[in-house]
Amino acid sequence: MARRRAEAWSMSFLDVMSCGLGAVVLLYTIISAQSGLARIKETEDLNAEATRLERQVLEGYKQLAELRNALASTDQERVRAEGLAREVLQRLTETREELSKFEFDTLARRESLERLKADLKSLEEDTRRLRESAEETQTGTRVRSVSGDGDRQYLTGLKVGGQRVLVLVDASASMLDETVVNILRMRNMSNDRKLRSAKWQQAIGTVDWVSAQLPPEAKFQLYAFNTRPWSLVPGSNGRWAEAKDAEAMGRALKALRETPPEGGSSLINAFAIIRQLEPAPDNVILVTDGLPTQDDKPPTFKKLVDSGDREEFMQRAVRSLGARPPPINVVLLPMEGDPQAPTWFWRLAQASGGAFLSPPEDWP
Repeated sequence: MARRRAEAWSMSFLDVMSCGLGAVVLLYTIISAQSGLARIKETEDLNAEATRLERQVLEGYKQLAELRNALASTDQERVRAEGLAREVLQRLTETREELSKFEFDTLARRESLERLKADLKSLEEDTRRLRESAEETQTGTRVRSVSGDGDRQYLTGLKVGGQRVLVLVDASASMLDETVVNILRMRNMSNDRKLRSAKWQQAIGTVDWVSAQLPPEAKFQLYAFNTRPWSLVPGSNGRWAEAKDAEAMGRALKALRETPPEGGSSLINAFAIIRQLEPAPDNVILVTDGLPTQDDKPPTFKKLVDSGDREEFMQRAVRSLGARPPPINVVLLPMEGDPQAPTWFWRLAQASGGAFLSPPEDWP
């Protein structure tokens, strides 16, 4: 029987080699798969970063566009500002040129004004000498004189003649000032400050001037009034006093200077003195500043007195004078917020045969 031939490569060796190759392939496959997953993750991260950067670039482009627009607007504003600056500089130059011209004109006008002042001073001096000369010739026709600066008698329309002259002076709180605000402020001040108010001093000066114009043979009575009247002639008890009695006149004026304005005003109560005096006055001089704020009696309850109420109080006061009142000369001082007062007092003066005066601040 022939012997079997031995082979160098057997089936067991091939199996081993195949298994080893398979293991190598499997290992490579596993390693390759892990590496692929890592690359995929890295790629996704890179894509996300790239997307974020793209967004930042787009946002940067947007902001860049806004900055360019803002820069363009700023350039336009700068151009306009430069134009305005040039215009302002040009106007400033023109204004300086005009100012130099005005200064030259002003200097010429000042020189002309100084010449006019010198002429006016000369005329005032001549007027003073003429007035002094006229007063010297009339010394025997006046009870007293009033000294002071300036022309104190340029309001010649006031009628101060008569045999019995009654002077009524409004001493209500409104005589403290021309404005309502200042009246409210001053009425809470001391009596000394009230007495020194400019408007009240003008009223006192007016009465002082009137007293100096009374005829020597006349009789007089001086009453102050607010919501009620009272005589300022000491010891007269409402009787007539002699105008030539310098002592009585001086005491009356002194009492007026010591009377602080306060309270409301009742013109109907003041006019009641005309009926009470015996014999009746033939001339009345009323120094006031506006329509009355109260009737003959205080209101039963407090209410704001408006212009209609004041006109009604004025009507009642005028009716109380009767059909034939004596001449009533009105000196109306200024007062804010009472536009109807001049009309009413002018009518009263005209109807009674008197005069109506609204003096300036420096009179008398």
